[in-house]
Amino acid sequence: MSRTPQAPSPKSPPQGARPPGASSGTPDVLVVGGGIIGLVTAWRAAQRGLTTALVDPEPGGGAAQVAAGMLAAVTELHYGEQTLLGLNLASARRYPDFVAELTGATGATGEDLGYRRCGTLAVALDADDRAHLRELHALQQRSGLESEWLSGRECRRLEPMLAPGVRGGLRVDGDHQIDPRRLAGALVTACERARVTFHRTWAERLVVVRDRAAGVVTTDGTELRAGQVVLAAGSLSGRLAGVPEDVLPPVRPVKGQVLRLTVPKRSAPFLSRTVRAVVRGSHVYLVPRESGELVVGATSEELGWDTTVTAGGVYELLRDAHELVPGITELPLTETRAGLRPGSPDNAPLLGPTELPGLLLATGHHRNGVLLTPVTGDVMAHALTTGELPDEARPFTPRRFDAAALTEQPV
Repeated sequence: MSRTPQAPSPKSPPQGARPPGASSGTPDVLVVGGGIIGLVTAWRAAQRGLTTALVDPEPGGGAAQVAAGMLAAVTELHYGEQTLLGLNLASARRYPDFVAELTGATGATGEDLGYRRCGTLAVALDADDRAHLRELHALQQRSGLESEWLSGRECRRLEPMLAPGVRGGLRVDGDHQIDPRRLAGALVTACERARVTFHRTWAERLVVVRDRAAGVVTTDGTELRAGQVVLAAGSLSGRLAGVPEDVLPPVRPVKGQVLRLTVPKRSAPFLSRTVRAVVRGSHVYLVPRESGELVVGATSEELGWDTTVTAGGVYELLRDAHELVPGITELPLTETRAGLRPGSPDNAPLLGPTELPGLLLATGHHRNGVLLTPVTGDVMAHALTTGELPDEARPFTPRRFDAAALTEQPV
């Protein structure tokens, strides 16, 4: 199991600055964690002229291999998360240019990444769900978001495969999707072309020299030094030995089980856009890819480090999806997977410098890791080169969870 450093820290040194005793042969930045957040951080750092290394046994793995890839800033809005909404929207606005830049850097295309501006339809199956969706629509409108209320008949006109019992829904054309596996693969290629050095092993322990993060020791005993260390190890970000206890990020694993089915190529279109709903109190979504893959997810389970695919999880997802789209039971089931989202106490990411000099965090993205990839890369590159967070990211500083900050909050 991978371990990673964590902690809140003050300003990181500006570009080119090195801690006392660092040799010119050490990289400016060492990123711990090779998921999409670690990869985009390394890529953007290298683009800023920082010599960059990344440590992870399987770059491109992690939660991205399980995620559905919904870029759903509007339909992911939850009560009490309006501050996070601002960051989500900022990242969603970046996505078209981000995809264009990434494809230009790798020779891929937007289609290769599974990027689709297909929209989302959130539907209700009973009167209670309909009332809840109406409240969500009102919240979206108060937040200045674009969504359109549709009757059940209008929903079925858009998506004929929907169940006859659909009572109404919200059409959100601004929510898009991307294939996280292809995104991760493209980011690995982009990092390689930007001359990011990969160390394909686990980080075992943070190296602290003169009260400053100075690198890591890997599981094979190799010491990797760097001017700055970024802990971007997802749900594992709180498990790196050597990180002072008072700066460990409060990140926990949240299990999610996901199914993948295949729509036969010769059949009529199954769904044209992402469809989601709350069924029996559980969120379910169906994400159709142009490749014919249909992703169904996702459970949300607080079960520690367990990644077992269970019969109950598969059954519940299929049962709820069947209530939305009855024809789903005719499709071949091609894959079942479980992964771990990095959850934080307020469901928002921890970005930027910590209270341990030289240590920065890029973790805790929970259900929004894929959506927040572009803005996270920009934020972390800015922090690494200036030592400061840009204005849009300041609410997400790791310092908001310091003991002093927590005691100042009203009960």
